[in-house]
Amino acid sequence: MRVLFIDTTHPLLLIKLKNAGFICDEDYTSTKSEIQNILHKYDGIIIRSRFAIDKEFLDCASNLKFIGRVGAGLENIDLDYAQAKNIQCFGAPEGNRDAVGEHALAMILSLFNNLNKADTEVRNGIWKREENRGHEVTGKTVGIIGYGNMGTAFAQRLAGFNCNILAYDKYKTSYGNEYATEASMEDIFEQADILSLHIPHTNENHYLVNDDFLSNFKKDIYLINTARGKVVETTALVKHLKSGKIKGACLDVLEYEKSSFENLYSQQLPKDFEYLIKSDKVILSSHIAGWTHESNEKMATVLANKIIEAFR
Repeated sequence: MRVLFIDTTHPLLLIKLKNAGFICDEDYTSTKSEIQNILHKYDGIIIRSRFAIDKEFLDCASNLKFIGRVGAGLENIDLDYAQAKNIQCFGAPEGNRDAVGEHALAMILSLFNNLNKADTEVRNGIWKREENRGHEVTGKTVGIIGYGNMGTAFAQRLAGFNCNILAYDKYKTSYGNEYATEASMEDIFEQADILSLHIPHTNENHYLVNDDFLSNFKKDIYLINTARGKVVETTALVKHLKSGKIKGACLDVLEYEKSSFENLYSQQLPKDFEYLIKSDKVILSSHIAGWTHESNEKMATVLANKIIEAFR
C-alpha cells in the first residue's frame, strides 16, 4: 500500500509503516489542490491539521482506504463522507491522553497557587505572601465533561487530591470508575467548583459553554479548557470572569486559533482576548496540552499500530 504523509510527524510513524511493507511518500509543501491532483495514487494519507479533509478532497481520492491523523480529534475530516466511501479514519488519543491529563492538572495548580503571578513578582523584586495565598484542590468538586481518553486521564491524576470527581458523557453509559462518579449535567451544575472540558469540537458542541450554560452553575467556578477553543464562547467567558461567576480560567485553546492550530487568526484580536491576556485570573498556553516529547512518540506508535493491524 502507498501512503502519503501530508504533515510532519515523529519519524517513528514513517519507520514503522515502512518496516511493515508500506510505501511512504512525503509532501509537506504542496498546496491542497496540488495534493488533490496526485491523491488517486495513494491508499492512505497521514495528516495532522494542515487543512480540512472535505468532500472535494475525498472525491479526488479514488483509491483511498484510510486516513491517519496524528492527534486526538478527527474534526478536520468529513467523517460521514469518508465512511460513505469506505475510508477508515484513525486517530491517536491514547497517545497524548497522559500529556493532556498532566497539563490540565498543572494549569489548575498554577492558578490556585498564583505561581505565574508570584514568579513574575519575585523576578521583579516584589515579595508578597498574603496577596498570593492560594487554594487547595483537596475538598473541591471537579466536574469533567467528556469522559474518554482525556477526561479519564485527568480524573486519574486528580485521584490523590482527595477531591470529589463527577464525570458527564452524553455518549456513554455505565462509565463511572474508581476515579470518577458518573453524573448528570444537573449534578455538575449543582456541585462543581472546577469544570474541565474534554470534548471534541462538533456542530453540537460549538459554543457549548456560553452565557446560559455558565449561568446554570450554582457556585462560582474555575474553568479548564484543554479541548478545543470553539467549545467556549470567549465573550461569555469574559463576561463571567468580570462578574466573578468564573473565578479563574485555564485555557490551552482559544476560539481564535487557525484551523491548523499553528497560529492565531489575526494580529488584530478582539478586546475579549486582550482582557484574557491582562487578567491574573487567567492562565494561557498555546495548544500544547498534548504536545510533549513523549506524546509525540506515543501518538506515532499508536497510529502506526492501528494502521498495520487493519491492513497488514
